[in-house]
Amino acid sequence: MKPSASRAPGPALPAALDEAAHRCLVAGFDGTTGVPDPLKRLIDRGLGGVILFTRNVRDAEQVRHLTDTLRALRPDLVVGIDNEGGGIGHLMAAGAPEVPGSWALGVVDDPALTAACADALAGHLLTLGITASYAPVADVQSRSANPIVRTRAFGGDPELVSRQLRAWIAATEARGVASCAKHFPGHGGTVTDSHHELAVDPRPYDRLDLAPFRAAVDAGVPLLMSAHVVFPALDPERPATLSPRILRDLLRGELGFEGVLVSDALEMKAIADRYGEAAGARLALAAGADQVIVAVPDLEVTLACRDAVLDALRTGELAEGRVTEAAERVRRLARRYAVPPRPEAVAAWDGGAGLTAARRAVRGGGPLPAAVPGAHVVDLFPAPHPALNWGGEDLLTEVRAVDPEATGTVVAGEPEGARTVASVVAEALRGADGRPLAVATCDAGLYPWQARVRDALTAVRPDALLVSTGLPEPGGAVCAYGRGRVNLRAVAEVLTGRSD
Repeated sequence: MKPSASRAPGPALPAALDEAAHRCLVAGFDGTTGVPDPLKRLIDRGLGGVILFTRNVRDAEQVRHLTDTLRALRPDLVVGIDNEGGGIGHLMAAGAPEVPGSWALGVVDDPALTAACADALAGHLLTLGITASYAPVADVQSRSANPIVRTRAFGGDPELVSRQLRAWIAATEARGVASCAKHFPGHGGTVTDSHHELAVDPRPYDRLDLAPFRAAVDAGVPLLMSAHVVFPALDPERPATLSPRILRDLLRGELGFEGVLVSDALEMKAIADRYGEAAGARLALAAGADQVIVAVPDLEVTLACRDAVLDALRTGELAEGRVTEAAERVRRLARRYAVPPRPEAVAAWDGGAGLTAARRAVRGGGPLPAAVPGAHVVDLFPAPHPALNWGGEDLLTEVRAVDPEATGTVVAGEPEGARTVASVVAEALRGADGRPLAVATCDAGLYPWQARVRDALTAVRPDALLVSTGLPEPGGAVCAYGRGRVNLRAVAEVLTGRSD
């Protein structure tokens, strides 16, 4: 649902209140160099932050120039980005350190190694002038059919997740970067992706996974992000992002969080289709959020959200005190994190920590099979999520980097058109003739086409070595616990018995 773009403005608010309302917004935008005029005007009126995506990234020098340009307009502008590691990140083209996804770090369960990976990511952000990282994921992967959390979580045990969170937050804080635990009060107990529709966690209160969020608050996390998820045990009507019971009573009251509470992106269908982005902005701030994210690059959507907030202030539907309180939290965050040190002042980080962690995760999954050099590798995985970055990595590329004799078949997303499941199977069997065969799937339980390809191949080639690049699957001999490049490289080394 796209808000209407242009309309006559209402009566002017006092300047201080107008600035406070703008502090409560985080905007996405298009472009890698210049700043669009509508964004300049928002920044001039007090915009609290911007969020960068792959669309804003060409290389490291360009990102540094872009963040310098933004801060020349407003020095206390918070510049943020999703930076979870693994296959979730937007800075591949800018030389981001390669670290495994969170689940692999949880498998290793070495907080010092987790801290080293988080430190590398945070140190790199500072060299680019980025001071807020919308990570780590504090969700617990509680439902096997959950389609969106999975290896983005540190695990399925709240205590393990809490340990990893504490290490990540402390390392990020030590760098002077703001971390953000998400998605409160948890997205791991749903079977729906809130990017696509409203998600519901039906569990009773005493079974919700709140422990990691308590741990994050106790660790001093400066940002928390809300979930677009309905929790009937807490509020049967509204998703957490719009619920005073969850944001004010639970998070502020019971958990004692005093930092900045930011919404997940308002254009996600769980909010946009049911309420609209503009109403979502007003309702989220009224419920207790301090900032709302409008991630889409269409600034007309951001302006409509801003106008809805200003209108609600004029009518009294949104209390002035609520907005000024939120804006003051954002100002405190900005004073602490907005202006980064220059790149030359940033100390080096451990560039090998990510591969070390990925290797230990694979070797933590039980006995491993003998290497199969010269194999034909079939890599099956779902089409990349439209809201999450994908750097183009695949297992075959990583295998061939250490074993040039290997061949393979890569299938990103369910075959369609002329490329059918049957044709993929036939292609793979031809390629594997006279060679060892390795078949990798990624969450085949959620994507039945992968299971059909795998089962057809193993019916002909029962000697095939099975690999999982998502969560562990029945019969999988090797598990990467993620699809970051270092996860795939670690598996490639096991398959080939070689490393570079």
